[in-house]
Amino acid sequence: MSATRKGLAVRLGGWSTRHRKTAIIGWLLFVVVVAVVGGMSGSRQMTNSENSSGDSARAEKILEDAGLQTPAGEMVMLRSDRPDGWRDAARDLSARLERTGETVRVQPPVRSENGREALISFEMKGDPDTAGKRVGPVVEAVEKTASAHRGVVAYEFGDATAQRRLDDMLTDDFKKAELTAVPLALGILLVVFGALVAALLPVLLAVTACVGTFGLLALVSHQLPLFDSTNSVMFLVGLAVGVDYSLFYLRRERDERAAGRDAGTALRIAAATSGRAVLISGVTVMLAMAGMFLSGLMLFHGFAVATILVVLMAMLGSVTVLPAMLSWLGDRVDAGRVPLLNRRRKKGVHASGGLSGRLMRPVLAKPKLFAAVSGALLLVLCAPAVGMKTEQLGLEKQFGSDAAITVAYQEITGSFPGGPAPAEVVLRSGEVGSARFDAAVADFRKELAAAGRFGKTVDVEAHRTKGVARIEVPLAGDGQDATSRHALDTLKEDLVPRILGPVSDQVYVTGELASSRDFNDQLKTDIAPVFLFIAAVTFVLMLLCFRSLPIAIVSILLNLLSVGAAYGTMTAVFQHGWGAEWLGMEPAGAIEGWMPLFVLVILFGLSMDYHVFVVSRIREAHGRGLATRDAIREGIRTTAGSVTGAAAIMVAVFAVFALLRMQDMQQMGVGLAVAVLVDATLVRMVLLPSVMALLGERNWYLPRALRWLPNVSHGEEPVERPRPPLVGAGR
Repeated sequence: MSATRKGLAVRLGGWSTRHRKTAIIGWLLFVVVVAVVGGMSGSRQMTNSENSSGDSARAEKILEDAGLQTPAGEMVMLRSDRPDGWRDAARDLSARLERTGETVRVQPPVRSENGREALISFEMKGDPDTAGKRVGPVVEAVEKTASAHRGVVAYEFGDATAQRRLDDMLTDDFKKAELTAVPLALGILLVVFGALVAALLPVLLAVTACVGTFGLLALVSHQLPLFDSTNSVMFLVGLAVGVDYSLFYLRRERDERAAGRDAGTALRIAAATSGRAVLISGVTVMLAMAGMFLSGLMLFHGFAVATILVVLMAMLGSVTVLPAMLSWLGDRVDAGRVPLLNRRRKKGVHASGGLSGRLMRPVLAKPKLFAAVSGALLLVLCAPAVGMKTEQLGLEKQFGSDAAITVAYQEITGSFPGGPAPAEVVLRSGEVGSARFDAAVADFRKELAAAGRFGKTVDVEAHRTKGVARIEVPLAGDGQDATSRHALDTLKEDLVPRILGPVSDQVYVTGELASSRDFNDQLKTDIAPVFLFIAAVTFVLMLLCFRSLPIAIVSILLNLLSVGAAYGTMTAVFQHGWGAEWLGMEPAGAIEGWMPLFVLVILFGLSMDYHVFVVSRIREAHGRGLATRDAIREGIRTTAGSVTGAAAIMVAVFAVFALLRMQDMQQMGVGLAVAVLVDATLVRMVLLPSVMALLGERNWYLPRALRWLPNVSHGEEPVERPRPPLVGAGR
């Protein structure tokens, strides 16, 4: 027992059980204080330049340095049932917009080629970041104009209306996620433990960890501004990981009590085994998340901080507050038992692992067959990822085709190509406002018109005193198609450097399409160092934990297969549309740009939950003297209940996010849910045991040059039980 007592998890658990009030009340006070202080301080969102990369970021930085915020632009298209039938409505609308007091630079209507449509552009006054909160009177003015003129239909699209819609959707979706995911997790835990109190403990710890992290993130955001979706991502990861960690710990303690251990011994064993696995898994997850700091995009820095903080909170709560609660509750943790759920065997041991035990017989009897079949199935799931296309999805794709704002975008684009998503040329020059500069701009307009790849409404905004100019250039096409991309290439590679370059000190092209391209280019640069970092971290930690070169290598390969399955599923559903209608989802034709790198890091971290937990049990059994195949059988059987419950919770939480309305949340939810389901079933229950069975005693091979590594206890000493009969054991 001495080796066990020296473990960090045992020391933390021992301190918590001896100082129960301090541990429990201290945790609650900390959560409340940081949540209140964080809420009072507010949070800071990323600026346009911080949320961009490449030339797009440089263009936005020029505007920010000059104190020129990109105003929230809006446009309204009026369509009449006859040519020029919109003119009275256009005059009425312009007057109504002026009277709102929220608009500036209301432009004269631009007539479409067939004469039935007119486009009126304008800007919102004041801070563009708050325009969505002030656009209500403008929307009302557009609606009243359309109602007052028979035969005229109005379509409005712009930064403010999109922001308003996005804010409403994020608020509603986040409430839906909270109100759905938490009861789902509680219901699954109720099935796992069969008792209300035992089911409530992991959920309460996970929720308090998330609440505390909300406060910490608000404070951190003043040094590292955050992306809109960061809190949603943090809640998703925190709830899933927090519940899982507590589940592993609590399940082991309950199993030991059911086996006849006294309360103190059961807690020490749980700390020495599951507590230790939680610490290893938590550290692995946090180090994997730290790989996002290697990205050149601030978006991922925020994701890294959010996920590291919530995993740290969940891990600390699981190895300190949970033991204190279990020590205080004792066997009252089984209070509120539900009849017929989690019945105990006559011998007093939890009935678990029956199905997995039956599954292990054929898997261990024919490991080559099962390794080949499961590996082939995983490769099939990975296959669609070969053609993955990524882009920064515009708001019209985020909202879905039925949303009013998406319909408006498509209608406006159809009649006025490039209008809703123009390219933007930003330049800094000491010649702004000079005759030479004005002549260059005039030439630029002529070349745009002659090229035939750009829209009519080229808007030039020059700030002579600041030496900065901004030129909006509508691109032909729908803003993302081949026509738009070709127009952007012409703009960036020919027209801008040839005509505006000679009169500019700095000149860059930004806009929705240009920004998406720059973002993707940065991601292509980022993904290799991030992958190498998390692969190296996983390899080193598995080597230190299990003193086994084969297990360290297998860990990385299995994780890659889980990630590939997630990529393949996302590509199949959201890019190609396979099964999207059946799932009640709408394909966007591409994967959100930040998703592949994020999913890679998250899954490499989260898959360690099951991997460390399962392999620790196998290593523990082998350390007690069982042959490798018998150790595999016992390790899989004894962890099956916990892994199934933990996986069910993660899949349920991720599935809730897949049912939200935002396209990127749907993609993340589906990808992670499928990956966790595949990881906890096909990978951990079939491929892992079959590969380990094929390796046999070579699983524990450690090169002579690495035998100086510390021999870490896996809880072998305190878990001595009579060995089961070795039926068909392979040695």
